[in-house]
Amino acid sequence: MLLRLLFLVCLACLSLPALALDPTMAHRIAAGEGDARIAALNEAVAQGDPQLAPFLQALQEGRVRVRNGQAWVLPPDGAAPADAEEPIVNNRMRREIESALAGLNLFSPQASVRAAALNVLRDDTEAARLPLLERAWAAEADPALKAQLEGLVAAARLSSPDPALRTAAAGLLSKSAEPAKRALLLERLATEADPGVKRALQSAADQVAARLAWGERAQLLFSGLSLGSILLLVALGLAITYGLMGVINMAHGELLMVGAYATWAVQQAFRAWLPPGAFDAYLLVALPVSFLVAAAVGAAMERSVIRWLYGRPLETLLATWGLSLILMQSVRSLFGAQNVAVENPGFLSGGWQLLPNFTLPYNRLAIIAFAALVLAGMAWLLARTRLGLMVRGVTQNRRMAGCLGVNTARVDTLAFALGSGIAGLAGCALSQVGNVGPDLGQAYIVDAFMVVVLGGVGQLAGTVYAGLGLGVLGKLLEGWQGAVLAKIALLLLLVLVIQKKPQGLFALKGRSAD
Repeated sequence: MLLRLLFLVCLACLSLPALALDPTMAHRIAAGEGDARIAALNEAVAQGDPQLAPFLQALQEGRVRVRNGQAWVLPPDGAAPADAEEPIVNNRMRREIESALAGLNLFSPQASVRAAALNVLRDDTEAARLPLLERAWAAEADPALKAQLEGLVAAARLSSPDPALRTAAAGLLSKSAEPAKRALLLERLATEADPGVKRALQSAADQVAARLAWGERAQLLFSGLSLGSILLLVALGLAITYGLMGVINMAHGELLMVGAYATWAVQQAFRAWLPPGAFDAYLLVALPVSFLVAAAVGAAMERSVIRWLYGRPLETLLATWGLSLILMQSVRSLFGAQNVAVENPGFLSGGWQLLPNFTLPYNRLAIIAFAALVLAGMAWLLARTRLGLMVRGVTQNRRMAGCLGVNTARVDTLAFALGSGIAGLAGCALSQVGNVGPDLGQAYIVDAFMVVVLGGVGQLAGTVYAGLGLGVLGKLLEGWQGAVLAKIALLLLLVLVIQKKPQGLFALKGRSAD
């Protein structure tokens, strides 16, 4: 029986593939204490043994066994000897192995593999990796990847015992514009004892901070433009309905909500009835659907309630507030009180990174472009179409337009439906940047009235300037004093402007203003 057991063990040993990596080094990496294993791993990485990567991959996959000071790699379907042990790979060791594999991939002939390896190592500043990084830096031919490697080498040199190397590393890192590099410089500055190196570290940190400040300013400006474009979309429809009929439509925010839920419904239909490859096209269908659904709801509101209250603004305020409550409760009953998820299509996911701390999200860029298109379409409709001519005529002098044969009631319905449809488009756009829920419109209704009142009732150009101006100014004040104080400051500014110009910044002039 003993001879048979020895025969099986020998047979299993013969079935194991020979390990091309140095057996002693392999055993040091696979067995022992954590610090000793990591030191052995860093030593093997520095030597650049080509057989190290397969061994580390096998170690990650649990196919390495150790016994009597030796380590083996099991084949995928192989069996280990009964007395062989599987090395323990904890989370720390797993991270070190991933970093080591990434370091070895720096010498791959494929640029994409090297770029992926740099992405893994971008926060790795271990001094033990310095020899490997320096070799990769010297061998790299791609300018962009070489610049990234230069930053990694400089970060690793900050841990060097040589003050000259640390000073030179600070000089290299001073060219960076990454927040992580500034944090690293400040971290080293807190523990640095050499006065010359401290001055170099402080100077480098200040230079990086100056570059980051430009990115923060650009990000703040873009955020203001993005918010302004959203406010413009939200207020365009309100400018039409409020400017034409004098209706204080407190349900305008709920029309945004209707457009957002219409977008969600189209998305769900694409998921349920169409192949996955067609999902990204749902937004192209959701745009006209959200417009038509919101326009239909707005037309129904106008024909059933609002048409009986013209000339009585307080009554329209109360009536539309009641309609907003009805719409919100209807949505809660149909779709639930919780927010629903609207997923961005693939072409709106991600962003365009201009600086390490300045990224232009594709969905925000799309909303800015969409707001410009909607604005151009509105300007063309009001200036070049028969409907626009009648809307402008009724806005300027309702009685005279009626005397000339214009069906003012029909124009009111069409104009209210148009404004509601634009609100639906705004809701479709908002679904790409925020949550969709029954309370979606409540966050924008006050801002929409601020834009309309500040720009001038019924003035398209005033709505544009007021929307973009309030968006940028709001973000500037928010970055300075916080969101609550920024909102208070904007309201105070609106009060001051209305006291000086009650009809807004771009009020109608001449007899049309009467």
